[in-house]
Amino acid sequence: MIKKSEMTKKAIAHGKYIRGSASKVRRVLDQIRGKSYRDALIMLEFMPYRSTDPITKVLRSAVANAEHNLGMEPSSLVISSASADNGPVMKRFRPRAQGRAFSIKKQTCHISISVESAPNQTNTEAQN
Repeated sequence: MIKKSEMTKKAIAHGKYIRGSASKVRRVLDQIRGKSYRDALIMLEFMPYRSTDPITKVLRSAVANAEHNLGMEPSSLVISSASADNGPVMKRFRPRAQGRAFSIKKQTCHISISVESAPNQTNTEAQN
């Protein structure tokens, strides 16, 4: 049985139907997973990828949820999990020569980010 003091509080935010492929979003999420909130924001600001804007928006939402709903301090938050799943694909057609049509697939994805309080540093130093 898990004691109440051992349970960690998590705040989760979802971004649904975000334009962009899940694989391109995952390459950014893999770099910020496990980082502190402040470090992740700095990294996202200077990355050259288009998907950093919606990821930043979802991250800020998760931190706002933690601050408002759970009373956590934003400076002590760490990204515990971040994932991107495939969403529906919008299918379009591009007219080509001689009456042909080529298909265009506009990918969407769902982004989920959860944050939790950083483990107490004094406890980890005492264990080492």
